[in-house]
Amino acid sequence: MAPWALLSHGVLVRTGHTVLTWGITLVLFLHDTALRQWEEQGELLLPLTFLLLVLGSLLLYLAVSLMDPGYVNVQPQPQEEAKEEQTAMVPQAIPLRRCRFCMVLQPLRARHCRECRRCVRRYDHHCPWMENCVGERNHPLFVAYLALQLAVLLWGLYLAWSGLHFFQPWGLWLRSSGLLFATFLLLSLFSLVAGLLLASHLYLVASNTTTWEFMSSHRIAYLRQRPGNPFDRGLTRNVAHFFCGWPSGSWETLWVEEEEKEGRSQAV
Repeated sequence: MAPWALLSHGVLVRTGHTVLTWGITLVLFLHDTALRQWEEQGELLLPLTFLLLVLGSLLLYLAVSLMDPGYVNVQPQPQEEAKEEQTAMVPQAIPLRRCRFCMVLQPLRARHCRECRRCVRRYDHHCPWMENCVGERNHPLFVAYLALQLAVLLWGLYLAWSGLHFFQPWGLWLRSSGLLFATFLLLSLFSLVAGLLLASHLYLVASNTTTWEFMSSHRIAYLRQRPGNPFDRGLTRNVAHFFCGWPSGSWETLWVEEEEKEGRSQAV
């Protein structure tokens, strides 16, 4: 077998992200940016802080891309079997369906990912830049990564701009600052994308919904038959549940509780 055959798409994507991250950082340090000025003045706290933030964002990226996003086990463990028995005791308005790809019983809000070939709990989306799904287990870390990455990108954008001196002749400026200007444009694009992603996911967290549910509510049985989001518990409880897992409970139970509340309100 050829050595390059062992390199999966995920390995190539993560390697590319790592190389690009440290490459941009190196460009910012080698050019006449504020980083160089801080070093020359002996102020090492800010450059070290920037390096630590870059390293932290890279570690968060690898954690999110490599961890289990919340796969539904093909053979449930004893604890999961107990949860399924408790869920079965709750009168459900809609039956849980079996996945036609991997044949597991899908919990509410789970979806099969064709790229990962697994069902994911509270499926949000499959991120090609992570080469992994974003689901129940890694979604909070994904939001934290976006926030830290945006902070690093905006700081890097400022540093790149500080090193661009436009008073030089065009040819001389292009030779001395062309790479830095390309880095500035790249950071601008990445900052825009990261900012939009962070804003959209903060909105989803605040309303306790997912990208898949937001984009495809008309195709999802437990949302198609309802006018609103049955999992929305208010901003405080939504955020607490997303980041801390409180209040706990199965989505099936919450769905039925919301159904009963609506039934009582209509009866009154």
